[in-house]
Amino acid sequence: MADTVESVGEGKQPRSVRVVLLALMIAMMLAMLDNMIVGTAMPTIVGELGGLEHLSWVVTGYTLATAASTPVWGKIGDMFGRKGAFLSSIVIFLVGSALSGMAQDMGQLIGFRAVQGLGAGGLMVGVMAIIGDLIPPRERGKYQGLMAGVMALAMIGGPLVGGTITDNWGWRWAFYINLPLGAVALALVTAVLHLPKKRAKAGIDYLGVLLLTVGITSTVLVTTWGGTEYAWSSARIMELIGIGVATLVGFVFWQTRAAEPVLPLHIFKSRNFTLMSLIGFITGFVMFGATLFLPLYQQAVQGASATNSGLLLLPMLGAMLVTSMIAGRVTTSSGRYKLFPIVGGVLMIVGLYLLSLMDTDTSRLTSGIYMAVVGAGMGCLMQITMLVAQNSVEMKDMGVASSSTTLFRTLGSSFGVAIMGALFNHRVQDVMAEKAGSLGANITQKSAQLDAKSLDKLPAVAREAYQHAVSSGTHAAFLLGAAVAVPVLIMALFVKEVPLRSGPQKPAPAEGDEVAPPALIDAI
Repeated sequence: MADTVESVGEGKQPRSVRVVLLALMIAMMLAMLDNMIVGTAMPTIVGELGGLEHLSWVVTGYTLATAASTPVWGKIGDMFGRKGAFLSSIVIFLVGSALSGMAQDMGQLIGFRAVQGLGAGGLMVGVMAIIGDLIPPRERGKYQGLMAGVMALAMIGGPLVGGTITDNWGWRWAFYINLPLGAVALALVTAVLHLPKKRAKAGIDYLGVLLLTVGITSTVLVTTWGGTEYAWSSARIMELIGIGVATLVGFVFWQTRAAEPVLPLHIFKSRNFTLMSLIGFITGFVMFGATLFLPLYQQAVQGASATNSGLLLLPMLGAMLVTSMIAGRVTTSSGRYKLFPIVGGVLMIVGLYLLSLMDTDTSRLTSGIYMAVVGAGMGCLMQITMLVAQNSVEMKDMGVASSSTTLFRTLGSSFGVAIMGALFNHRVQDVMAEKAGSLGANITQKSAQLDAKSLDKLPAVAREAYQHAVSSGTHAAFLLGAAVAVPVLIMALFVKEVPLRSGPQKPAPAEGDEVAPPALIDAI
């Protein structure tokens, strides 16, 4: 017996659909949890493998591979079938995880992490695109809370799980832990999910892939290295900016001529899709900037334990989860969604401004309330942006729509961390020099972010100066975030409330494509 996709919107979901959703949430968890688990194991990894000077590449290599492969996975799914692309990304991610756990030196670990990142690029895109195939947009809102919950669980539990695994089993299990979870997702997707098999006659746009990969890589490296490894005005950063701009301009030019473009530019003709991509970019900018500086502020100024750094974000993530669930339910029941980007923009601006008011005397309760306001704003935006973007394109472009939205959010997070980080570091170093003289300048010469051990070793005068410096740095960073969030509100006002489809849209094959019959899901 089989249930067609059309039955998905008829109320209670078939058991098979719920099983597929479980597998998709496991894959989504793998993609989001990995860096957070590995981050806590890094000191132990360096202690065993050495190569401290290459430490940043363990994260950078993974991030670059993920960002560069994201749009490619989306296009492959559109051209050759979503299921095969998704299963391939899981397999590559698991192979990279196993190899990373077996790494014998830092060079091997960096290379294997890049392999892992290639797979991770397809995990999130695959999840979003498959949900877009299986569940009509009108019904999709009710699952927003589930996806937001996975995100919150990953951000809160990642550091705790990573610390526990490293302390009890060793750092290699920070990678091996992916294998059983990934195997479960792989088995469930293989057994239960059945989607159309597509055979695109046009070949892959290799030149487009190359240009886009070089452009994304240059952009991420500029935001990663700028102000840290190299000065913003250095020749290396200028070279990367030049390469990035040239290749991205070349990419856009080529996409207008490619037979099967890796990122069809016609999807940006939809006003809603373009607005959602830009809103997603800004949301990523703000969210990852906030998650970087809030724990730092609470540890340095409020004296919180670094061990519980994930729990420090609970007010923000909890509010994000609740509002995401409410937004999803209201969207499903009413079919209306324009209100949520508007409310999300207002809450995000107000919340970030409130966070910028925090100083050395701000209580944890007060900062928790401020974080909740920001979280509520992001909860109104995180999943709605993907929902509206997917509703704005044809089914044949579901993969590239999902990957483009994900890519914009990823690039936004890179720019957010870089720009807010540069502003934070500048303010910390200035205030330290002002309040602690040459001692303060020497303390923050290499890094404006001190760990708990370094902070405890500081003289009382320097420690107090550092607390004021961090408070000043977070003030500047969050004030910038509030300013950057203003366009979200402006753009939300121009969103056109196109009715959400209450049933699956008929696939619209590209010219020359052969598409199998409508997707079927075997009931268990």
